Amino acid sequence: MLAGAGAILALVLGLIALAFTRTGPGTERVWIAGMGLAFPLTVLAALLAYGLFVGERLLPRQGADVVSVQAEGRQWAWSFAYDDAPGVVTEDVLHIPAGRPVDVAITTVDVIHSFWVPRLAGKLDAIPGHVNVLRIEADQPGRYRGASAEFSGEGYADHEFEVIAHDAAGWDQFLRGGTR
Repeated sequence: MLAGAGAILALVLGLIALAFTRTGPGTERVWIAGMGLAFPLTVLAALLAYGLFVGERLLPRQGADVVSVQAEGRQWAWSFAYDDAPGVVTEDVLHIPAGRPVDVAITTVDVIHSFWVPRLAGKLDAIPGHVNVLRIEADQPGRYRGASAEFSGEGYADHEFEVIAHDAAGWDQFLRGGTR
């Protein structure tokens, strides 16, 4: 981020210096049309294309390899139920397979909470009476910290959970009831 900010600063300072060194008739029109409009529009178009590409990858879609999980928040815990393992419910620990997309259907029974696993996806609110779906995916097996990043009353700072991403063998073992 520091390198990017430094590059942007250098570009802006260079453009300001260029604006003050140009003299003569008609330079204002070239400045406004060339660097005043074209450059910002090009940068904004590139950022929009990148955002659309990333956003499209995060959209929840059904498919053969998509795992579905229901997450229910409440003060001060999360419950997770798994479509692939009926009857299995875990408290404050979400089990997922590594390398596969997971759609988490998020809701709450009391107040607004938020489901956030910083290393896997963005934050999505859990709203009473409404289900929001978030796509997460762990690239490799491991443990990831999750948190409820929404103020939901006294003690919300300790409202945390853990995500365990299993390899293929570990995920099969979890589905058979080996790990809870």
